Amino acid sequence: MRVYEAIVKGLEGVGVRAAFGGAGENAAGLMLALKHSKLIRPVITRHEQAASFMACGYAMYTNRLGFCFATAGPGAFNLFSGLAVAMSDSYPVLAVSGYASMEWRGWGSLNETSGLNRTPDSQAMFAATTKKSFLLTDAADTCDVLEEAVNTAFEGRPGPVHIHVPENLTHRGVEVRNFRPVKLDVAPVLPDPARVEEIADVLADALAQGRRIVALVGFGAVRSGAGPEIKRLIERFRIPLLTTLDGKGIVSEGHPLAVGVFADSGHSSAWKAFREADVVLCVGNSLNQHATFNYHPGLFEDKLLIHVNISEGEFHKAYPPDHALLSDARPAVAALTDALERRVGEVPPVEVDGRDYEARHIPHRTEGIHPGQLAQSIGRMLPPRGVLLADAGAHLAWLGYYVELEEGQNFRKAGSFGPMAGHVNGAIGLKVAHPDRTVVVGCGDGCYSLSGFELMTAVENGIPVIWVIFNDGQFKLIKLFQLVTYGEPALVEFRNPDFAAYARACGAEGYKVETLSEFKEAFRAALASGRPALIDARITRWAVPHYSPSPDGVIPELVDTLEERLRDEAD
Repeated sequence: MRVYEAIVKGLEGVGVRAAFGGAGENAAGLMLALKHSKLIRPVITRHEQAASFMACGYAMYTNRLGFCFATAGPGAFNLFSGLAVAMSDSYPVLAVSGYASMEWRGWGSLNETSGLNRTPDSQAMFAATTKKSFLLTDAADTCDVLEEAVNTAFEGRPGPVHIHVPENLTHRGVEVRNFRPVKLDVAPVLPDPARVEEIADVLADALAQGRRIVALVGFGAVRSGAGPEIKRLIERFRIPLLTTLDGKGIVSEGHPLAVGVFADSGHSSAWKAFREADVVLCVGNSLNQHATFNYHPGLFEDKLLIHVNISEGEFHKAYPPDHALLSDARPAVAALTDALERRVGEVPPVEVDGRDYEARHIPHRTEGIHPGQLAQSIGRMLPPRGVLLADAGAHLAWLGYYVELEEGQNFRKAGSFGPMAGHVNGAIGLKVAHPDRTVVVGCGDGCYSLSGFELMTAVENGIPVIWVIFNDGQFKLIKLFQLVTYGEPALVEFRNPDFAAYARACGAEGYKVETLSEFKEAFRAALASGRPALIDARITRWAVPHYSPSPDGVIPELVDTLEERLRDEAD
């Protein structure tokens, strides 16, 4: 068995069922091994960066390893953006890339990245963007290295790993004579029972004293599958539920105890519940920038913070907790609920203010679809168990605010690393992992233009993702930032092609819509087509997303001033 054949067979054994990569000489043997695999579906991308994003999408809502690959040198370096996403957003991903022949190190051979004699150092670069990077130097170590890499990806807080395979190990006659199945044996991160009892005492005492408790839940709870446990906790103890943008849908957003998204583009009902709380129970939440209003210094002043997270490092960032529970979210919440059951009797109903998903009036005075109304329509028409991905941009704020998810649906923004086009491409990997779920991407025209050529990859492989482009011919968030900070915009306008015509040229469904009724008709058609589809939605240029610079709420004058400036720009 040759090296790449052994790697593919080992990955088959740990449940990998898809591989995303770019063609290249150093990856040629891997491409052949994937061709002959009966279990792994290979998807060759137009660009390796897209492959890395697809691997993230594949791992997003599964307990399976996302796998991407590339040739040596520039192909390998194109994987970095996706690996950075996997690192920041906790996706178990394995990247395999080629490497120049070991005997030629330092000679400046094609695609050499040894770090010697003015060649780039790929070992240092991959080490900086993964939990661990390996250089395979002996074919006999293939299974040992692969096993360590795969287990490292899943251990503790999941993340990316990487393996270099030198060209000399792919030569004819180099064989893996000691192949063995790869064992995936990762111990779950379970809560310390003593710490559970300690925190249960704190929560029980707060309930007994009538202190106000809220739960603030993030993506870690979604990834853990903790929805039923969260629902049981909040219902039994009458705890209002706030979520981060990525926690949307952990429990139906129509639930009486769900008070909305707590973020700088979130809901005033959530801000109010948070401000009035005495105790905040954070579950699977990293308390990152947008969920903390740019790390607002007084955010937890006069509040007791209890933080449940799978990573010890999360407890030592901007907001050290009063009580920390190191654990995967699902077993932690189940254990806390059981412990509270033994301490707490009937809890009286709590007063929960209504959510304001659609309370803010949406003025619509110009041509084009208002992005808030577009987001509302996407949310209302998203099928059961549908997944809505938002790329980086102003559209993210509209979608996070106006889309109301039902239980079983999911929403994901571009995470802490936050690349544009990460979800434009990642959606393809997500759909491969979940062929039975509808996958919709809300993206800006800037995001789509960065890597929309992967539409051909979706068409060629029969992967029916729906892309909805919020098209206004500008980098909206950058423009707003420039207006607020400098008083004028610069270099944010651009021309777009006819995206719908492009989609049809690729063999996909393509729709251009200029009214809300046209969008609804196109969206229904895209859902019914069962094919890759792109909807080019022409939105108004002057609308400003719902935004608050602090947890005290939106400053209306700021929004009104920005909208007035944008109208002046349009005139």
